[in-house]
Amino acid sequence: MNQSNTRRQFLKQSAETGVLLGTAALGQSITLSAAETEAPWMAGIAKAVITPEKSVWLAGYGSKRAPDGKLHDLWMKALALEDGAGKRVVLITSDFQGVPKGMSDQVFEQLQKQFKLDRQQVMLTFSHNHCGPRLGDDLVDYYPVEAEQVELVKEYTALMVTKCVAMVGESLSNLAPASLQIGKGKATFAVNRRNNKEAEVPAMIAKGTPLVGPVDHAVPVMTVTRPGGELAAILFGYACHPTTLSFLTWCGDYPGFAQLELEKAHPSATAMFVNTCGGDQNPLPRRSVELCQQYGHMLAVGVEEALQQPLKPVSTGIRTAFELIDLQYLKAVARDDLSPLLQDANAIRARWAARMLQKLDGGEKFPASYPYPVHAWQLGKEMLFIGQGAETVVDYALRFKKEFGPGTWVCGYADDMIAYIPSRRVWEEGGYEGGSNLYEYGRPAFRWAGDVEDRIAASVRKLVKQVRE
Repeated sequence: MNQSNTRRQFLKQSAETGVLLGTAALGQSITLSAAETEAPWMAGIAKAVITPEKSVWLAGYGSKRAPDGKLHDLWMKALALEDGAGKRVVLITSDFQGVPKGMSDQVFEQLQKQFKLDRQQVMLTFSHNHCGPRLGDDLVDYYPVEAEQVELVKEYTALMVTKCVAMVGESLSNLAPASLQIGKGKATFAVNRRNNKEAEVPAMIAKGTPLVGPVDHAVPVMTVTRPGGELAAILFGYACHPTTLSFLTWCGDYPGFAQLELEKAHPSATAMFVNTCGGDQNPLPRRSVELCQQYGHMLAVGVEEALQQPLKPVSTGIRTAFELIDLQYLKAVARDDLSPLLQDANAIRARWAARMLQKLDGGEKFPASYPYPVHAWQLGKEMLFIGQGAETVVDYALRFKKEFGPGTWVCGYADDMIAYIPSRRVWEEGGYEGGSNLYEYGRPAFRWAGDVEDRIAASVRKLVKQVRE
């Protein structure tokens, strides 16, 4: 299926018809060889509904956004894997906008205490869905301060810690023989938002004018299959912001629709989504449920494209490595930087400045850097999973996949929301993802130092060497 043509045709027709295209591709049978139905792994899967039952505001977009209903439920899911030597990893996926360090650290601590899982064995990822709920102090200065909301967010975050730990425990108790296979599809709706003006994109697509800028349209896929061929899980990724929608209704944006569609086509399977490196990528055009459904459908078709090809079995074996590295700020802010901003026209910046000054008044000294999480998991000989914190731009995926070869997944939005993580190219260009906007994330600085990519790349190379020795 030519997805560029699909999207162009949809843009012309969807407003009148709402028809989703290409559904015949979904749900076709998957034929596995005898070797692929062997079970060199143990795998356990669990999931939990995370749709708030109280009026926690929706996260993102820098304003008060009280929920008005639900389009579909939000989910958190866990995939536990164990190799033949008893080594384990757990990947957690979720429909959250962003998990802050204060929450994920609690989860990691409890998982170590209850299940003896070390930090290097667990990744807690979030899709960055903007139709999901607030958590902890993530983007804390984004929102007007209301005492009731502060308590609701605190209560909901504590509940999510408890629910996440219990869900991981369930996935471990569900460990059973399985085989893993990997493949790759394609979806073309992600657009580099730095290089294409949003208002101009629909006309460019309609005319067939090429869009510009780096993108990563690959859809990496990993399947978990039980002995006998039953599909138990479909893990897939894509590099794009889940910001098709900006309304006040709970839903998982395009990844939510893609997962629902795949689970309908494969009733025995749990579909799980990771946002690879979509920090500078948007689904364009956007702002309608019909477009959101279509992008979810296009992503599901990309997954099905991979499933229809011969999948590559993943041999048994788990090796993990992890570290927190210091990402340097260009300059930590001082009192003189903050005081003039108390009456700033930008409400987010004014709230941030007031909170930073309060910290200084309390005797706090701002650090010169932030602890940044980096993971490397080698699964068998065939799959390398690199996990990075926060909103990584697409350059990281393109770089590391080229450097480390086929079977490499590069996943941002892991463990800690933090901020945008620019490459050197994006940092030099500046703009929203690379410029002086760290205040939006509550950091005590305006901008990262220019060596962010170099520090991350050095860590990734070191960790990959460890898991491949």
